[in-house]
Amino acid sequence: MDYATLLQILDSTIRLGTPLLLACLAGLYSERSGIFDIGLEGKMLAAAMASGAVAALTGNVWLGLLAGIAASMIFALIHGLASITFRGNQLISGVALNFVASGITVLIAQSLFGQGGRTPPLEGAARFNPITLPFAEQVQGVPVIGPLYYEVISGHPILAYIAFLAVPVTWWLLYRTRFGLRLRAVGENPAAVDTAGISVTGLRYAAVAITGLLCGIAGAYMATALQAGFGREMTAGRGYIALAALIFAKWRPWQALMATMLFGLFQALALRPDVIEGIAGIKIPSAALDALPYVLTVLALAGFVGKATPPRAGGEPYVKER
Repeated sequence: MDYATLLQILDSTIRLGTPLLLACLAGLYSERSGIFDIGLEGKMLAAAMASGAVAALTGNVWLGLLAGIAASMIFALIHGLASITFRGNQLISGVALNFVASGITVLIAQSLFGQGGRTPPLEGAARFNPITLPFAEQVQGVPVIGPLYYEVISGHPILAYIAFLAVPVTWWLLYRTRFGLRLRAVGENPAAVDTAGISVTGLRYAAVAITGLLCGIAGAYMATALQAGFGREMTAGRGYIALAALIFAKWRPWQALMATMLFGLFQALALRPDVIEGIAGIKIPSAALDALPYVLTVLALAGFVGKATPPRAGGEPYVKER
């Protein structure tokens, strides 16, 4: 594999890993607060449809982004009501939202555009276009470093850079602020937090809201940056892969970055069977390559990547003692 091919794979890894990173960080906030969220998939799908539809109707991608965030926040609020206020089963709530999103997104897109549940192709101001970073063209000719900066680091939509910026912001918020300390505490021992006079319900709703925000950006990225419009079931299980990456990362932000980029690398390799054949020396069926990210997901969930201990109060509704 030559250097040019390696750069192409790394570029694809970032593009494909970005929605996984955003969804993984979204799940990190929710689960650190003690709310398990299987509904990442549904929130991403709803956001993708809303952002793609609004961007197609208005021709403004920023309005599409706001619509995607709003749709995801609505789903997050519903999950919060079911899980926090009404103390329902968090797993069932998340799965139900995924089913609702799967049907309602196609129904709305079909009623609006009549194209089999798809939106019209987005172009121009209706899409997030790649950004060329400063000095990228000037250093392009510098050996090794120049092409790496020009082809891999530069040339991504703004939402991709927001996703990577969210990693240190999340680390700082969780480990260097009072809010983060309380959020992590409420996922471990909500009774102790409540005893200190801090609202468990308020913290958990804040975490669920952040989850909705990040899932909204992830869905909007898929519809308006990674692809040119919304398509039926376009998330293709990425919400579940993000959950597996979260377990793989043991609920830590920097490890989440590495885990999602690893999953993104597997997806990128699935698109380049010639590279796999060149390395392995044998022809691998394309279906097997497409299954690579999901195989890694199963291995992560089965615990083959090492023991991962979730927040102790995760999945348990908090009932205040009187």
